[in-house]
Amino acid sequence: MHKVFAVILTYNRKELLKRCLDAVYSQCRSCDRVIVIDNASSDGTQKMLSESSYPGLMVHVLKDNIGASGGFNAGMHLAYQEGADFIWTMDDDVIPDSDALHFLLLADEALKDKGKKPAFLLSQAFTENGLVTNTPIISPLKNAIGYRDWHELLELGVVAVHRATFVSILLPRTTLAQHGLPITAMFIWGEDSEFTLRVTQDNPGYVVGMSKVQHLRQENGPISILNETNPARFRLYRYFIRNKIYIARKYRHFPNYRYLMISEVYRVSRLFFILLFRGEIRKAKIVLHGMLESLWFYPEPEAADTPIEKMQTSTWRLDQLCQEQADVKKKTRIKNKSSFKTGS
Repeated sequence: MHKVFAVILTYNRKELLKRCLDAVYSQCRSCDRVIVIDNASSDGTQKMLSESSYPGLMVHVLKDNIGASGGFNAGMHLAYQEGADFIWTMDDDVIPDSDALHFLLLADEALKDKGKKPAFLLSQAFTENGLVTNTPIISPLKNAIGYRDWHELLELGVVAVHRATFVSILLPRTTLAQHGLPITAMFIWGEDSEFTLRVTQDNPGYVVGMSKVQHLRQENGPISILNETNPARFRLYRYFIRNKIYIARKYRHFPNYRYLMISEVYRVSRLFFILLFRGEIRKAKIVLHGMLESLWFYPEPEAADTPIEKMQTSTWRLDQLCQEQADVKKKTRIKNKSSFKTGS
């Protein structure tokens, strides 16, 4: 039987994380292990997890917040090194239906019976109100006679896709072995697009119609600095702009992406002038910063079999961290007690 590890990335959203964990642990096909990557939360997430009773839960706390890309890199890396055959990846605001994993694995078996080797399997994502969100992009790959065949296996309830998000994505071990991990240096916004484009250049992924999840807090629609009202998030759009241009440059050879580089530069330039015209100088500077940084941004993927000690960030197992903290407290109490007795 295949070993399936769930990888959940979290940062300062302990209430959402608990809902996500409850849903993952309620799957009719249970996971063999669940790994939570805590991206240096400061809201009591670690306390909540240390007091929880989820069986077999493995929690790794990152030394620093290295963004979604670094967190997913660490989680997939650890799951791969632990021997997972499949890695089921999601953010802490994803709530899978109780049979979501079951249908992903069922689709994998059906595809293999047809001689297909999916790069990944993907759940359908919906908002709390039932609206479709995180829509993947249909695969541009063609069959032997030159036709796009994304709809070839509709009778199985699957559609071939290439660009997708990490909202309930099931990754075979072979995909990571062949193509490596998400790129830590991307930090946030775009690491999932780059990764899924990278792994589907020869074989597509498949969105599975019967596998469904809720992606909470998605009613505001796609990411846009024009509509962003939270000043604390403004700086993140530097990564968004930089990563979009990097992806367009890297995959310009991909079918239908040939002119994407020119298109992206035009759109970003237009965005810059729109913000200037609106008097939003701070936002305009962030867009310009992202554009300029993209000129020298050439990160390379990290291999999945890279030794853990060479990871680009430090992690601690939460159980080990709690034990170390308990030991420190115990030593402090003994020292204080000894000082009290000697009168020093």
